Parts: sequence; C-alpha cells; structure tokens
Amino acid sequence: MKFTIREGKPEDCKDIERMIMELAVYEKMPDQVKISHKELERDGFGPNPYYKFLVAEVPEEQKSKDGYTKVGYALFFYTYSTWKGRVVYMEDLYVMPEYRGKGIGKALMANVAKVGKEKECVRLQLSVLDWNKPSLEFYLAKGAEDLTAKEGWHHIRFHGEALNNLAQEAP
Repeated sequence: MKFTIREGKPEDCKDIERMIMELAVYEKMPDQVKISHKELERDGFGPNPYYKFLVAEVPEEQKSKDGYTKVGYALFFYTYSTWKGRVVYMEDLYVMPEYRGKGIGKALMANVAKVGKEKECVRLQLSVLDWNKPSLEFYLAKGAEDLTAKEGWHHIRFHGEALNNLAQEAP
C-alpha cells in the first residue's frame, strides 16, 4: 500500500477532528471530546503553537470507503524532564481501521521519533489505556517500556472543578 507521512497543515484540521472522534469512539469515550477543528487550527498554528501533528495520506485510488485520503495522524508536543531534558510526548496515534496492519502506524510513530531526535529530545512518551492490549503490545514490540509495570508511575490529572479549586488556592 502506498502512503505518505507529512507535517500537518491548517487545512488538515477538519480531518484531524474527524479522526479524533473516531479514536474517542474506539477508546469508548466519545462524550469526552470537546475540541473542534477551529480550536485545533488556533492552537496548532497560532503564534505559539501548543502541538504539532503528522498526517498519513493515501493516493486518491486507495481512498477509504467513505472517500477519505487522510487515514491516520500522530499528534505530539514537547515537554521537559528535570532529570533528562527535552521530551516529545505523543498524545495520539491513530490509523483508520481499514488501514491498520499496513505499516502506517509504525511510520507515523517513527516519524514522531525522528522529529524528536532532530529537536534533541531524549525520549518519546505516551499513554495507553490498560485495556488496549493491541496498542500496548505494538508499543512494547517496538522497544517501549511500560513504566506503570516497571517503575510504578501513575498519570495524574486535574480538570474541571478540581482544576478550578486548585487554581483558586494560588496566592
């Protein structure tokens, strides 16, 4: 199968919004998605972009049953480890079901790693749901470490009322 991986552009944001919802449905959390293509455009292409993304695209003759040529994406951003330095965090890696098993996910992730190495990042980090065994096995097969099992790290989140309450405690 022919496909290309390229840097995302503002005009790709409608397709990214579509695939974010497809991923949320797969992860059994579609009600959690509150972002639109307008916010994706603003936050990814404004004066201080919060994230970047790569797009997997197939030729017109290999378009999906619904007529899409943009069939996968990887969304990432940079963070920092006080112990190690620069880090690239991959928030999402998604390939439409009919295109899985064809090397697209591997190519997207490898290109995120390549971008990270070009930016002198020392590691690529991501999260995966505990029930998502196919994805976990995919990452482990590529050499990833499961830090929950190995080191006992937990991912913690403040949002909504908890975030508001915490912010109000600031002097």
